[in-house]
Amino acid sequence: MTDEKIPTASEEQKGMLSQAGTAVKEGIVGSLKGINEIEAEIVSLVRNTVSNTLQAVGTVATEGVSVAKDAVTGALRATEEVGVGLTLSIKSVAKGVILGVSDVGGDVLTVARQAVKGAVGGAAEIGADVGVVASRAVQGVVEASKEIGGNVGETAQAAVEGALDAAGSIGKIALRAVSDVLGGIVEGVRGVATTALPDSQASAKTPREKRGSPS
Repeated sequence: MTDEKIPTASEEQKGMLSQAGTAVKEGIVGSLKGINEIEAEIVSLVRNTVSNTLQAVGTVATEGVSVAKDAVTGALRATEEVGVGLTLSIKSVAKGVILGVSDVGGDVLTVARQAVKGAVGGAAEIGADVGVVASRAVQGVVEASKEIGGNVGETAQAAVEGALDAAGSIGKIALRAVSDVLGGIVEGVRGVATTALPDSQASAKTPREKRGSPS
């Protein structure tokens, strides 16, 4: 029996394979950079719009929540028109809202709650994944709170409460989806979920508790 030689790639072929890998890497890096730029633009747009509007009306205490709701609604309408990008944009919108309200000395906690509540409710109306939207919106609020030097725990808690409140008004399935997704984001969320969830579901453990429980 003779040994069969396994064909090996020529130097030219190896070069082509290497170029393909490089092209994919550079393409992905470029796409991710583009996503980051888009997110930064949305944050800046929403922040400036919210702060300028509140400065113009001159009643931050009473109009902050209303402007926050309008900003979130605008983002959802834009998503409906283009058909994609909700999970990308909603985090940036939520972050921009908090930063804009903070710029003019508004009540960040109240606005955080209402902004996330509006995002989850709006997502349900257009058939989006409420769990994903809730998670992204809360992430945006948390990032903004860190940036302004706020109480991250309290702000996150307010945002989670808003998400659960909205999900509870949608239905049990939505409430379970949102509570499962948000279970590990902030300490104390189980207490909020216990209050919001129906009696039949209140005893369910959060993902964090499930991971920590013995098998």
